[in-house]
Amino acid sequence: MKRNERVGENLNQALHQVMASHEDVYLIGEDVLDPYGGAFNITKGLSDRFQDRVLTTPISENAILGIANGLALTGNKPIAEMMFGDFITLAFDQIVNFSAKSVSMYGAAHPMHLVVRCPVGGRRGYGPTHSQSPQKHFLGVPDLHLFELSPFHDNATVMRGMVELGKPCIFFEDKVLYTERRHQGGPVGDLFSLEFTGEDPFPVARLFIEDTDPELVVVAPGGLAHRAVEAARELFLEHEIACEIYVPSALYPFDARLLAEPVARAGRVCVVEDAPPGGSWGAEVAHQLYSHLWDSLRAPVRLVHSADSVIPTALHLERDVLVSSESLGVALKELAQ
Repeated sequence: MKRNERVGENLNQALHQVMASHEDVYLIGEDVLDPYGGAFNITKGLSDRFQDRVLTTPISENAILGIANGLALTGNKPIAEMMFGDFITLAFDQIVNFSAKSVSMYGAAHPMHLVVRCPVGGRRGYGPTHSQSPQKHFLGVPDLHLFELSPFHDNATVMRGMVELGKPCIFFEDKVLYTERRHQGGPVGDLFSLEFTGEDPFPVARLFIEDTDPELVVVAPGGLAHRAVEAARELFLEHEIACEIYVPSALYPFDARLLAEPVARAGRVCVVEDAPPGGSWGAEVAHQLYSHLWDSLRAPVRLVHSADSVIPTALHLERDVLVSSESLGVALKELAQ
């Protein structure tokens, strides 16, 4: 990792590495060719280097996934890019009724090496149809795995793991993270330290304050990680309430028993996500915590979501809808009391 590497740079290099090491990896999507390199420049340099395996398409997400499914079904390893994750709903049938089902519906296990990349999230003023976090709509589909971009994970490892998994994967990428610094381990800011727990290639990042006994466990996917760190930092400095933050790379399936030891110590858990409430990833994590770690909980699991609303275009209105470090800090303080 080069010094001060950005998350977007790390993801771009991950795509270069996986295409160099797997001659059957194809990249397919809208405007992915150079010099454009995708709407956020994440595919920059790939079409010049791998000319026959980077395929640009018309504006049709359903067609993009149809082609990707055909490539995967015949033994290739396609990576399909949605220009904005909001548009993945246009390919919902292809993913749920073909990609995922093809793993097992032919009478014997059939590998489907497919990765669908989805830039998601708000805080850019892009409006209601370009700012959503649609992760929850794909929860609970057999053989469909969900992942989220994180500033604490190495995308070379994560991308290789998804490509080689043999089951279709959706990779949700909070687009604000592209320009953020990536952390490899050790200090994060002036307060937290970073280490990893769980097995490669998808370990859980653990951020903790050394020499403290945490009173709260915060579970936050990658797009919420920096906001969770900021909220926990203020909570500690202003109220001396210590938190441990856990950032998974793999969202679903997710085994909440990985949190058994910290939950047993703290007894209080907050799960935060950018999606509106109802049938969400946070609710699934809370269900697992209640099922497996009930005796360790000293308070109900606190869920923090964005508002039950579309996402406005105006930035000052958008801030009132999405989770902020301030609103998360208020929830954590209430949970600790």
